[in-house]
Amino acid sequence: MSQSIEDEALSPLGSDLKCDGYGIFLVVSSVLFVLYLALHAKKNLSSLCHRGSYVVVSYYALLWLVTLLNLAWSSLQAWQCSHGKEVAWNLLSLFTASGMLCLEISLIAFLLKDNYMNGMEALAHSFIASGIVVFVDTLLKAIYVFGFGVPLFNNHVGSTHTIKWSLWIVHKLLLAAAYSFILFAHFSKWREKLPPRPAFYNYVAVMFVLSVISLFACGLAGIGIGLGNWLYDVTVLCYHSLYLPFLYVTFLADFFREEDFLLDTAYYSEMKDAGFFDADWE
Repeated sequence: MSQSIEDEALSPLGSDLKCDGYGIFLVVSSVLFVLYLALHAKKNLSSLCHRGSYVVVSYYALLWLVTLLNLAWSSLQAWQCSHGKEVAWNLLSLFTASGMLCLEISLIAFLLKDNYMNGMEALAHSFIASGIVVFVDTLLKAIYVFGFGVPLFNNHVGSTHTIKWSLWIVHKLLLAAAYSFILFAHFSKWREKLPPRPAFYNYVAVMFVLSVISLFACGLAGIGIGLGNWLYDVTVLCYHSLYLPFLYVTFLADFFREEDFLLDTAYYSEMKDAGFFDADWE
């Protein structure tokens, strides 16, 4: 049985998104985002030094680490189609998935604290909470992948492995439940306890929809419907190619734009004090 699965994985007719032309989109999107971060790195680091936010500094560093992992994951898709690369592919996939999950959970923890711009205490609490969740998730995945041989990160298995899809269903269900709880709280009497940031709820709504679609796809794949495999591959493609830029634009970009605004205001005040605009009042 396992031999037939491997033969299918190595077949050029495999239907997995990650071993055909769609892999090019993953690589291109990852490279473009790395280049974007690199082009803005000097300005962003200067902003971080001026503001002194431990939380944002740590999150920016984590974003860089996960972005590089995701670039490696996108570029080495052929590993899951090659003999002798199973362990390396599983390790790379495990670390990449754990890093992206850490970004998701820590971001929610930062924003729910409503003081994510400063404070070592907020940083410690947020990373402890997210670290525990990510550690447990990573440990369970490692046990199933390396201990029981469950091909969590090999999409060529398709619907032939019920345990794989059952585990992904539980994983996606928990994420969907977490995002749905935040959306529910936003429209309930606990709304005052949540941060008044519209971008945060737009982010949560998008991630909730993605989690529900992924959950639906895993359910279909688990009962042997081919559409489920295709839909799950599409969600993986969207997640790995668009999530990191979406996160950066939604949250971190605002932080750096605010720094630019503060600098412009300071320059204007200095020029006004020096009398550059006195002629405008005459």
